[in-house]
Amino acid sequence: MKTNEINIRDPYVLLHEDRYYLYGTRNESCWGEADGFDCYVSADRENWEGPVEIFHRPEGFWADRAYWAPECVYYRDAFFLITTLGAADRKKGIYVLHSDSPLGHFTPYGVCLTPEDWSCIDGTLFFEEGQPWLIFSHSFEDDPKGDMCLLPLKEDLSAAVGEPVTLFSAAEAPWARPVPFAKAEFGMDGDVYFTDGPCVKKLHDGELIMTWSSWSEQAYAVGVAMSENGRVRGPWRQLETPLYPANGGHGMLFQEKDGSLRFTLHTPNDKYREHPAFYKVEGDGAMHLKLRRDE
Repeated sequence: MKTNEINIRDPYVLLHEDRYYLYGTRNESCWGEADGFDCYVSADRENWEGPVEIFHRPEGFWADRAYWAPECVYYRDAFFLITTLGAADRKKGIYVLHSDSPLGHFTPYGVCLTPEDWSCIDGTLFFEEGQPWLIFSHSFEDDPKGDMCLLPLKEDLSAAVGEPVTLFSAAEAPWARPVPFAKAEFGMDGDVYFTDGPCVKKLHDGELIMTWSSWSEQAYAVGVAMSENGRVRGPWRQLETPLYPANGGHGMLFQEKDGSLRFTLHTPNDKYREHPAFYKVEGDGAMHLKLRRDE
């Protein structure tokens, strides 16, 4: 199938042994009960095989909703799926699944990485000098400023080894706006911001950036933050204008087979119509990044 025939949110690409593996949130079960994750495979990133179910909820497994934003990383000769999971009687959190293959079958691994009394979504990994870090969104249900947080992990990714720190809040970004439907959909008064979809990447010039999503003047959008010291703890500075201004989000940066930088996100941000879109990343440095849609 072609890319525009794939119906997922939150696309994530793993390039492994000359194959592209595309993961994401199932559209049809994103907002209700859910029971699994899928993967699509391609040699050229234009023609895809799948979906291949890589995880199916075992009988009696506690998580039955919020199967969101799976990200697969190859680490220590194994594959780890970093994902959000939730249930009616438990707050959403970030968990790890484990497999010997990028196509699964994945099994639960370790404990909840994020604090169990927090509502947390959209975890991503970044390795700095051998230390694995989890970057995640502390969801607006707990904090209406929309915090992006950082947490150190054990080397085997099985648990956290410290307390989370806040890197920044969505309210700090010049382009971010409160969500206009906070009262109607979530019953929340006042200004409510959100963060989601973090991706941390070191550019060729050594700059460390994070793409992340929130609500813009127009709609769901992607902005860029830049670490002022090149370290994951920051401090982080928000760029003035969004990278992708409207009707698409939860993107990630990845390298092609030829080493060039690409960006993918889901668009449009309309229920059950989302699909991945791919862009070539152009520009010299974080301040000048631009996206050009793949033909």
